Amino acid sequence: MDTARPPLLDHLAALTTEQDAFAALADDAPADLPVPACGSWTTGVLVRHLAAIHRWAALATRSDAAGELPDMRPVFRSTAAGDYRAAAGELRAALADPDQACVTLSGPGTVAEWRRRQLHETFVHRLDLAAAVGVAAAVDPAVAADCVAEVVDTMQPRQVALGRMAPPTGGLRLTAPAGSWDLGPAPVAEVAGPEDALALLLWRRTTLDDDRLTVSGDRAAATALLAGPVVP
Repeated sequence: MDTARPPLLDHLAALTTEQDAFAALADDAPADLPVPACGSWTTGVLVRHLAAIHRWAALATRSDAAGELPDMRPVFRSTAAGDYRAAAGELRAALADPDQACVTLSGPGTVAEWRRRQLHETFVHRLDLAAAVGVAAAVDPAVAADCVAEVVDTMQPRQVALGRMAPPTGGLRLTAPAGSWDLGPAPVAEVAGPEDALALLLWRRTTLDDDRLTVSGDRAAATALLAGPVVP
């Protein structure tokens, strides 16, 4: 019983808010500060990564809908952490027309899909950066709920389609105040908690031991599913 993405969520407006918050954090963060959620990355690497991803997504919006995703490598080579604000603006300009046809992570689609994808890319990395610098991060529950929904309806199915993970044999119900989403087939377990905790769980930023989460049903099956590459 999956809830639909929040109907009143303006992905482009929410992306702008997330980008501004990320940029403000980046301005004050030492470039060599470790980012625990991102392995060996430092804050400088994280900021450069998001700037490059924004520019790569902007290129994708200008690519033939029936073609291939653009090569990331030249964009990453030419982008620095100091380019973040410019890259954020370039992306927003590229996302102006949500109905414009273009290539997406799932094949032919529209710019609207990149609005959603880049919103959640920025949202998760803003929380990464906030945790690294040790500041509390405000969260819009509607954004966090849609982040959960995107993993369920797009990211995890794409991982299966690409052969990065086997189709799960037991599903997981994710329940928040906004509603519920079923990850995989018929649920054998349920995880309940606030939207942001569920989003961070799916993106491997927290675990089932998080005090904000309650697990019922087959905990071992839930652990096994979440241990797999449900997201890239």
